[in-house]
Parts: sequence; structure tokens; C-alpha cells
Amino acid sequence: MSNTTSPRILFVLTSHATIADTGKSTGAFLAEITHPYYELVAAGATIDFVSVAGGKVPLDGVDRKDPINARGLDDAALMRALETTPAPSDIDATRYDAVFFAGGHGTMWDFRDARELAAIAARVYERGGVVAAVCHGPAGLLGIELSDGRALVAGKRVAAFTNEEERAVGLAEVVPFLLADALVARGAEHVPGPKWAPNVVVDGRLVTGQNPASATGVARAIAELCRAR
Repeated sequence: MSNTTSPRILFVLTSHATIADTGKSTGAFLAEITHPYYELVAAGATIDFVSVAGGKVPLDGVDRKDPINARGLDDAALMRALETTPAPSDIDATRYDAVFFAGGHGTMWDFRDARELAAIAARVYERGGVVAAVCHGPAGLLGIELSDGRALVAGKRVAAFTNEEERAVGLAEVVPFLLADALVARGAEHVPGPKWAPNVVVDGRLVTGQNPASATGVARAIAELCRAR
């Protein structure tokens, strides 16, 4: 792996652009990319991107009133990276100190069954690296199995978008599954916080956050764990 004073972190993004048959668009939630990205870059990290299908990542939550989003939208290098992501088959897991699954509702349709991405994350984790996710990003944790056959989340405390939050946005009956329930079914202990409030849970080298407000805190925890290695 890279020098942990300058860790290399892989951001994993959805390729799914629509919410079921509603006709509404979705994708990766921009603030869950930009806020962790700039936090980690400021901490000295190098960030690479990958998406489920490779190529251009669909974006949701594109709100310029958020100054960090505006910074990202005006950052030509970042926008180019999000339009030209490699596919999982192009990724060398041995290069990374951490893997971060960003959220957005699109993840609910393509993260759980993204086996190559799950294998990359498992490899990073078993080599002593960090695995992290925020909001709906923990859907990417569901398929991660370690070499002994155990689910990565089994016996771990995790945060994720709650059933209450899913109901509040009117999608509890639309998403293919409820994320908190699916994590519990895989053996995790779901640790919910108040609706929309920051909630970051660190269990060893697994870092999870509940919602967009948790994204910066997740990034800070990743940086701290990388420094401690």
C-alpha cells in the first residue's frame, strides 16, 4: 500500500441513474463526493474513482448553494474524473489504503450485487486497510465477504440511511430494499441517530455514516485511521 502519511483512497460510485419506474433521476449524491473529497485531499490523501459500470457517473443533489458542491462543479479535474471513471476490472486493490462507498439513491439498485467492487474492498480490508461508506453507500457493504466466508458487517456496529429517513423522502415503498434492515440481516448492528443529523460510527477499520450530513465526519475518521496505521 501507499505511504499512509499520504494515503491513496478509492471512491466507489453508483452508475444507476433512475429511481425504479418513477421517471425520476438519481445517481451519486454530489455532497457525498465533494465534502469527503476535499476533506481528504486537505489531509494529504490521493483520491481515485471507480464506478459500477465505468464511464460517466450520474449525479444527484447538484446544489450550487452548497459552497463545497460549487467548488467541485467548478473543479475541472474533479468533473473530468467523474465523467471518465474506470470500471472495477481496471482497479488494482493493492494500491489502496481505504475504500469509500459514496451514497445516493442509485446505489440501492447496483451496489449490493457489484461483486468485483466487493472483492476489491475485501482485499483492501484484509490487508489492513479501511472500508467506509455513507448514507446509501453501505449498500456496497452488503456483498463484502472476507476470506473466511464471514460478511464484513457481521458483528459490526454500522450507521446507514434509516428507515425513518427513507419514509421521510417518500421512497420506502420504492427502493428495492430497506438498507438498515438489509444490514441487520447480514449480521450488523444498526446504530441510528436522529433524522438528518450527523451520525458516524467507527468499528475497528469500518467507518459508516448515516446521511449526507455525516459525509465530512466519515472522511475525518478515514484520515485518522490511515494516520494510525
